[in-house]
Amino acid sequence: MDREQAYMRMLGATANMQWNVALILEAKAEEAEKARNWICNHVHTGTFPGDRTQLKQTLVVHDQMVETIEGITKMSQGIVSVLKAVLQKDGGESDSSGSDFHFGGGFGGGN
Repeated sequence: MDREQAYMRMLGATANMQWNVALILEAKAEEAEKARNWICNHVHTGTFPGDRTQLKQTLVVHDQMVETIEGITKMSQGIVSVLKAVLQKDGGESDSSGSDFHFGGGFGGGN
């Protein structure tokens, strides 16, 4: 397998991963909407014995949201590293800004 084929496989895997991230986010959005509706309809001031218990429960929900966001951020960083490996700047130097990356010769972008 030559370099171009390897890069195309990397891009294909990255596209599949992005699709799966989109599905995860869609499912999380639906879950969050259901949770919001339930909370708005069933959780009232009198539901919890005290403010401390209410605060603890709220923090649990927020911690779960933060964990989801952190996981998706790590996956996105992985995707960025794959794209940086495939997309190279002129002269083979890497640019952390990513502003002037372009496709190499085999990908139809030209030099």
